[in-house]
Amino acid sequence: MARYDIRIPRLYTRSALGAGMGVVLEPSQAHYLLHVLRLNADDPVLLFNGQDGEWRARLEKPGKRAVSARLEERVREQTRPADLHYWFAPLKHSRLDYMAQKAVEMGASRLQPVTTRHTQVARLNLERMHANAVEAAEQCGILTLPDIGAPVTLEQALAQREPSRLLVFCDEDAEVKDPVAALQQARGDHAGAIPAAVLIGPEGGFAEDERALLLRAPHVLRLALGPRILRADTAAVASLALVQAVLGDWR
Repeated sequence: MARYDIRIPRLYTRSALGAGMGVVLEPSQAHYLLHVLRLNADDPVLLFNGQDGEWRARLEKPGKRAVSARLEERVREQTRPADLHYWFAPLKHSRLDYMAQKAVEMGASRLQPVTTRHTQVARLNLERMHANAVEAAEQCGILTLPDIGAPVTLEQALAQREPSRLLVFCDEDAEVKDPVAALQQARGDHAGAIPAAVLIGPEGGFAEDERALLLRAPHVLRLALGPRILRADTAAVASLALVQAVLGDWR
């Protein structure tokens, strides 16, 4: 991915983007630009919407009720996201925020909450997850936001999975001691990135019947993430880094 100018504020918008168009900014975005960063009319900003690439724009003179930016030129073409899904047992607020941000930074194209026997969080704020995904994408130059799925049970997640998608099932009790070698074997002779999903369980681990269900499913790779027990939010970063390095777009 081409680098972007980190000196210019970067914002996600739901508006269509094209040369010469004006985009009305969200009130929170306007407040941030005008009152936190102290920008003025004609100062540059970067806008992206996940479909039309990234555009350089200029702030227009603030009106009484709205602040807008006028698009000048596209500075980066839209790129295709990695075909990498992240399945996870929901966590509590601050750790879930961290996990969602890091999964987006690591290139996950879908965040899928999966409830298991030992999941400790009953309700999930999907709007909060979306806000964390936007923040991570804005700060890290990412052009596409991930899809965010509604919570499903483990059984439902397995039933909905495409048969061709490799499911990397991270389990501290797995006998696999070399996760890189296991992933390389799963990749085989495939030259490019392959569709994959990474599953991280809850803090209490998987129940034995859940392990059995996963191991009966086709195209599943069970592996451990090294000799140490990782917290679920740490495991998100470790597992996605491994998968991206061996199976994904880091190659």
